[in-house]
Amino acid sequence: MKKSALRFALTTAAFFVSSAAYAACTAPALKDDLTDEQIVEVYECIKADLRAGYAKSDNPWATDYVNWGATATRPAAPGPHGNRFLNTFVNEIGLEEYNKYSDEREENPMPVGTVIAKEVFNVNKKKEVKKGQLFFMEKVAAGTADEWGNWIYSAVKSNGDPMKISQKFCHDCHGAFSDQDSLGYPDEDVRLTAE
Repeated sequence: MKKSALRFALTTAAFFVSSAAYAACTAPALKDDLTDEQIVEVYECIKADLRAGYAKSDNPWATDYVNWGATATRPAAPGPHGNRFLNTFVNEIGLEEYNKYSDEREENPMPVGTVIAKEVFNVNKKKEVKKGQLFFMEKVAAGTADEWGNWIYSAVKSNGDPMKISQKFCHDCHGAFSDQDSLGYPDEDVRLTAE
């Protein structure tokens, strides 16, 4: 097994071990069989638990993000982040630009000061709803983190503890979207657009 594949496997395993807490919610169907309405119901069931856990963090964004703009009509599982359900929020600085969902940002990157938050949860094979981390991306000035596309990545565990992450690991995935300024977007069928 190559080192990068082994590191991914170990990191993925660590994620699932570190977020072993479940909400008092179960899904009415297996993850891949959930309807849009059922996904919303599952999210509504776990949302308060997710946010209460994140709010225990010292990171001010862990409570502020709930007042930022939503980018989708509901959580979706687009594939990245382990095919878990993601619900994305963007602060006022970057919301309008983000919601353009441009795939050509080389000449027009996201504004400095943009912060993106992604709530994460999953449904396991027993239909139990599993709480996940809260991920952040912060756009910083050119020259600050050029090797990471001038994005700084951080995360909070579901219990509010800071999560150790590798900037390189995050950027290695987000770098696949280099034409989009390292942004992966919500599934097209759930996107909210700029007004």
